[in-house]
Amino acid sequence: MAEGSSPLEQFDIQPWVPAEIGGVDVSFTNSAAFMVAAVVLASALMILSVRQRAMVPSRWQLLAELSYSFIAKMLSDTVGKEGRPYFPFVFTLFMFVLFGNFLGMLPYSFTFTSHLAVTFTLAAFIFIAVTLIAIFKHGMKFFSFFLPHGVPIAMAPLLIPIEIISYLSRPVSLSVRLFANMMAGHTLLKVVAGFVVPLGIFGVVPVAGLVAVTALELLISFLQAYIFTILTCIYISDAVHLH
Repeated sequence: MAEGSSPLEQFDIQPWVPAEIGGVDVSFTNSAAFMVAAVVLASALMILSVRQRAMVPSRWQLLAELSYSFIAKMLSDTVGKEGRPYFPFVFTLFMFVLFGNFLGMLPYSFTFTSHLAVTFTLAAFIFIAVTLIAIFKHGMKFFSFFLPHGVPIAMAPLLIPIEIISYLSRPVSLSVRLFANMMAGHTLLKVVAGFVVPLGIFGVVPVAGLVAVTALELLISFLQAYIFTILTCIYISDAVHLH
């Protein structure tokens, strides 16, 4: 592959506004810019589409209402009525990840959800938050989570370490799943697109493949936002109910 044509170059973080404070690089990067764009676009969709609140909703209002209902039902199905206080966070999380994934599908854009530093930060925040919720809600009873009710006490020395390791691995699995899927999909798109021009007239074949992969990647972008969010709901349910 020629120099400068690596499919991994699209993941390079570039400083758009270089800055340094106390020897720490605090530059405003392309990653930060697209995070801001995701927040702005998601906020604009929700604010502008429901401003008029027409009896016969427009397409944008319908999209906003469907998004609201979709997350509300997801939270209700997984957590129950106790999940209502957490709706603003869960809804914001879903829209942030979803718009981040979709923005990355635009040509010459940047997919910040393809960076482990971003996805792990989100997952670590969720992990710490749900752990604190469980401790504040249940106190010392929280630690019974690592020894489910009805398990023989003789199994405790074996089961407790397994449950602790499983619990501590949550932020890792949550972050790696999103990061790996987005990075792999965008890399595949770049590789397939790289064959179009060199093949000349026969480039129609990779173009057809590119269209198919793009459609698949759009579906994956939504599914990964959904999976990231529903797992968060499950973790909240565990914190609330100690299942």
